[in-house]
Parts: sequence; structure tokens; C-alpha cells
Amino acid sequence: MLQKLHDKMGLRTSPTIFFGSFLFAAAFVVLTLIFPTFMSDTFATGSGWILDNLGWFYILGVTVFLIYLIVTAMSRFGRIRLSPNDEPPEHAFLAWFAMLFAAGIGTILMFWGVAEPVNHFANPPMADVEGGTIEAAREAMSFTLYHFGLHTWTIFALPSLAFAYFIYQRNLPPRVSSLFHPLLGDKGIHGPIGKTIDIIAIVGTLFGVAVSIALGTLQINAGLSAVLGIDQTTWSIIAIVGVVTLLALASVIAGLEKGIKVLSNINILAAVLLMVFVLISGPTLHLLRGTIEGVGLYAQNLPYLAFWNDSFDDNPGWQNGWTIFYWAWTITWSPFVGIFIARISRGRTIREFVFGVLAAPVSFSIIWYGIFGFASFDIILNKEGGQELVDSVLDDGAEVALFEFLAHFPMTTVMSVFSIAIVAIFFVTSMDSASLVMDSMARGHDEDERVPVFQRAIWALTVGAVATVLLVMNPDKGITALEEFITIVGLPFFVMGYLMMWALNRAMKEDAGELLPLATKRWRKVLPPEEVERRHDEGDEAWATSEVEYDPHYATEDGHVIAAPETAAYENADLIEPDGPRPQDAAEGSSRI
Repeated sequence: MLQKLHDKMGLRTSPTIFFGSFLFAAAFVVLTLIFPTFMSDTFATGSGWILDNLGWFYILGVTVFLIYLIVTAMSRFGRIRLSPNDEPPEHAFLAWFAMLFAAGIGTILMFWGVAEPVNHFANPPMADVEGGTIEAAREAMSFTLYHFGLHTWTIFALPSLAFAYFIYQRNLPPRVSSLFHPLLGDKGIHGPIGKTIDIIAIVGTLFGVAVSIALGTLQINAGLSAVLGIDQTTWSIIAIVGVVTLLALASVIAGLEKGIKVLSNINILAAVLLMVFVLISGPTLHLLRGTIEGVGLYAQNLPYLAFWNDSFDDNPGWQNGWTIFYWAWTITWSPFVGIFIARISRGRTIREFVFGVLAAPVSFSIIWYGIFGFASFDIILNKEGGQELVDSVLDDGAEVALFEFLAHFPMTTVMSVFSIAIVAIFFVTSMDSASLVMDSMARGHDEDERVPVFQRAIWALTVGAVATVLLVMNPDKGITALEEFITIVGLPFFVMGYLMMWALNRAMKEDAGELLPLATKRWRKVLPPEEVERRHDEGDEAWATSEVEYDPHYATEDGHVIAAPETAAYENADLIEPDGPRPQDAAEGSSRI
């Protein structure tokens, strides 16, 4: 029946995966509209249980992922090129950075750039210093950079690397099930288990992006309220989501090169201009000094914060509402961001990929939070009415933080409108890139030429519908309701993350036997000259079968040592020729490993 409906609609996708994902999302929308209180209470109960019993699992998971990525990049596998035939990268570095930045963390920077440092400054996370003090400011910057530094991009980088490897090295479809090929095999990833994994991944991605769109809607509404006096109502929420969805549809129709890529470049430039405006208009020297100091604070406190679980607090509510929410929210983005980054990263080596995805965006995040964070502290501590910034963030919510912040700078109205446009475009790029990737996951291939446009448009419309429902489900709880919901959705993705590490490591080891042998395995055993001469004189069987050779620094004649100059060249030594290439040839020929 699904196949007939699929063909009648003119779709080019997997009927089971497409309809399974879509029907699950539709059922959620319908049930939430009919039973809003029941659904809200269910999410609150499930979220509470996870936070009380598995919060440590979320904290540990991201740190383990980070360690795994660094070790893999530094290993011999770091030289593997993520392309079928060792092609060079498709996109220049700046264009690559702009696309992955806009699809990944750009929305988060705009929403939390002011809100998080101000929150932590007023209420220090560890409750070990007095709020509103210099010590509180240092702790606030440490936690902010922890949340939006290496750990956030680790959540994106791990699935991105796995997708790139299995898509380009094993020619598997761009689906989450492909990442478990070493465990499930061909039959498993294309059977019921694989399709179930893909449905979960698409649904989780859809809800994760919908939560982001919901947060962005609240921020845009707060900006419109500051500029035009438009209060938050159900109709204003529907109108904002509708406009963002329509813009995303236009970008989806335009495609990757003309839509997402162009918007991403515009967005990153606009964000940089906003940051430069704050730097120049604010206490420039103080912000530059603070940004540099922020790097030190981050480096100093990261090892401890990476494992901090608030163990000595009987009620670890702070971490539940911040760190665990961030990790759960971010990891729901990982399938769509993972495939998207894999698609734009073709041709890069694993080492270049890992350090590029981690270092470049994290460096920008440090600069962004250094400028906006220390500018916020300066307003609170040194400017008249600065306390209003703290009061508005704590009383009215994080969505008002940016616009209350801009009220202390020149051209407030102009820059507020400019910021609204940046937020809107960030969320458009997130929605259209998510629609593109969810469609790719549902159909299982990257060729877009013959795919109906409305097939991708369905996902953009579904994301908009779910975002609207999440916002109107319980407007009194606001962001709290979104936090509860996303904490539950993120749990299966953390379990997948551990399996993903195992599968990727297993695949690289398996495929290493099909590539050129590692250089160290090509070399025969090298012995000191005295030992080689002894074996030669004694007729040792190992020597007779040429399993050992002289130290290349020693010149020989008829199997006997005649000189031992430290600078003797390998090619001048009369050594027994190995079966394979010489060591220097091995080093030159092993670039793919």
C-alpha cells in the first residue's frame, strides 16, 4: 500500500522510511493539539527521570567522543582522504567554514551570545563565588566557552566523520544506518533494523531542528517587540514561523549552490559585521584583552569541566537545565549536520577534517563570546542602568538578551533590525539544509537532479508545523518545555554515538588491509651489524630466507660489515633487497593511510 501511494505521489524515496518518519511527526502534532496537558506532563516526567539518572551519561559521552576524535586524527588513519579516488577538496576553506558554521552553531551564538554569560555572571554555576563579582565573570566565561567550544563541535564532528568515511570509502547511502555497516552488514542496514534506525534519526533530527526554530521564533518575536512593540501571541508565533518556512522553501528550491551556500556566506559576513560593530562601539581595548584572557580561562578549566557532574550538590538542577540540555539538543542535530558537513567536506583527509571542524568554528566562538561576554560585563558593572540587562535576562528570558544588550549601543533600532535579519537567515539556512539532508536520508542517495522539489519541501513544512506546536503546546513554560522535550529525544543519539565510534574504528581497521600496507609493516626486521654477521656465519634460517636486514647506516660487502659511518646513505648500502618497496618508498607510498 505504501509503495502504491509513494508511486502515485511521484516520490523518489524509500516508502517505509519516508512515510514512517512523516507519520510519526504527524501523530505527534495531532496528539499534542488534542491532548496538550497530557503530552506536556509526559515530557516533564520522562525528562525528569533522565536528568536524575542519566545526566552523567550525557556529560561523559561528549568528552569521550572528543578524546576519540583527537586520537583518531593523530593516528595513522588521519591520512585517509575522504573521497573515492583521492580527489582534492571540492570547496575552498572559507566557503567550507561558512557553510558548516551557518548550518551548525550560528543560530546558537545569536541566541546565547549575551544570555549565557549574563546568566552565569548573576548566578555562578558552581555556587562557589558571589554573583556579580570579577570571580563570577571568570566562571561565567569558562562555562560559556565549555558549552560552545570543543564539546559542541565534537557532537557535530563525530557523525560527520563517520558519514564521510562510509559514504566515500564504502560507497554506502547517506543514512544513519550506514554508520553501523561493520555491525549489521549489507543485509542489516537495508533491512528492518536499518530502516528503524533511519526513521529514529530523521524524527530526532526533525524535532531537534524544530526546537531550534522555536527558540529562534521567540528571539525574533522579542526583537520585534523591542523595535515595533509586537508582543508575543499565538498569531505572532504562527506568522514568524510561517515567514521563516517560506524563505526556507525558496532556498530549498534553489538548491545547495544557489540557496544554502549563498545564504551561508551572507550570514557569516553579517554576523562578523555585528561582532565588529560591538567591538568598535564598546570598550575596544577591554574586549580584546578579555577575549585573550578567555582563551586562558577556557584552557585552564576545560579538563575539570569536561567531567564535572555537580556531584557535591544534592540538587544538581543547574547542570540539568544548561549543560545536559545543550548536549541533548545539539546531538539531535548531529545526523543532519553530519551528512551536510560530510557532503561539503569531500576530498579532505581525516586529520584535516577533524582539526578543521574543531579548530576553525571553535576559534570563532571564542572570539564571539569574548566580545559579547565581556561587553555585557562592562555594561553591568560600569554603565548606568546596567543592572537592567541582568534583570531582563533573568525575568523575561534568554530571548530578550541580545536586544536589551544592543540598547546600550548607538544606532539601537538599526542594529536591532539588522540582528533580527541575521537570526532569521540563520534559521532559514538551518531549516533548508535540514530539509535537504532529511530528504537525502529518506531516499538514500545524493543525486538531486531527478528528485521532485515538493519532496524536499515536505520536510521544511513539517519542521515548521512541529515548531509551531511546540511553542503553542504550553506557552507558560516557554523554553522549559522545549528543554524537557529535547532531553528525551537526545538519549538514543548518545547510545548511537558509542556504537558509531566502534563501527568507524572497526571499518578503518578492516579497510586498511585493502589499502597499501602500513609503512612499518613493509620493513623487515633491522638488526645490528654484529647480529647480522653472526647469523650469516652460523647459517641462521631466518637470515637465509631474507627476513632480516642490516641497519641501513652500515655499509657491507659480501655480508660482512666494512664500515659504520653515521651518515652513510641507505642507497649506498649493499643490503638484501626486500620483497616490497624500500623504507623510503614505503614512506612515500603510504599517504592514503
